[in-house]
Amino acid sequence: MTAGAEHFRDLCRSSPWKWQSLRFELRFRRPPESVGALDQPPSQAALADPPDPGVAADADPRDVAAAAQADPPVNCWVRRPQALRVEAPEGTLLYSTTGINDSKDGLFISGRRKPWLLPAHLVTPVYDDDGLVRRRPEAAYGEPRFGDGRFPALLDPVELAGDRPVPLDYPFANVAEPGPIEHVEHEGRPALESILTPNHTYLPTIPGHPLLYPGRTAIRIDAGTGVCVASQSLDGPTAGAGHWLKVLGVDEYMLDDLFVEVSMGLTDVRSHISWDVGPAT
Repeated sequence: MTAGAEHFRDLCRSSPWKWQSLRFELRFRRPPESVGALDQPPSQAALADPPDPGVAADADPRDVAAAAQADPPVNCWVRRPQALRVEAPEGTLLYSTTGINDSKDGLFISGRRKPWLLPAHLVTPVYDDDGLVRRRPEAAYGEPRFGDGRFPALLDPVELAGDRPVPLDYPFANVAEPGPIEHVEHEGRPALESILTPNHTYLPTIPGHPLLYPGRTAIRIDAGTGVCVASQSLDGPTAGAGHWLKVLGVDEYMLDDLFVEVSMGLTDVRSHISWDVGPAT
């Protein structure tokens, strides 16, 4: 089943209003020395190149990619705004934010307008008939950053659509041109998938770290969160590069202790608290 280009773009604009906390596994892929099978099931052809002739026909493309091209996965916890924890698969802490409770007084006396903007979830966008964002208001946007410069854009892929529709939808007026858009399943969750080509107005969220590579890039957007859960370059020397993200939890309760350097000693009220009462005297 296909979806319209505007529906796809509206989903790309919607992430700030679809979740406040996210838990996921993330893996980046480097450009392979030779194009071969990549890290996704063979049935999802838009995000997979043809198998390498040197690979056995019954080999799982995910195993081939994991051995030859994919970086080790990391487990991430994000709580908006700007709280992030990253762990290696065995539980080693790789990164955590340390200043989420710091005073912001220096920002508010800086003489700039930006510190006074409200977080995105506190302002109301213009929605389409499906409840997706057609036009984004001015707000304090921004996602935490770790490792690859595309990390913030994965969480809020508005760069694939722009803040609002173009006045006249004619060829090359949008920041990117999507091909046919399909409803697919990604790690057990519904998603939209398309192959996009950037136009001259395309600007990445982080300069120098675009989600769209030169030429064509296969993109998959999670329908429930608006997060870009998969990408893969299809052309040129970057062919095969991209990422794969598996959503593990949405809007879970996350204590500050996950993100700060020194524990605040707070009690996780989700866990049962036992009270050991001694014998009566």
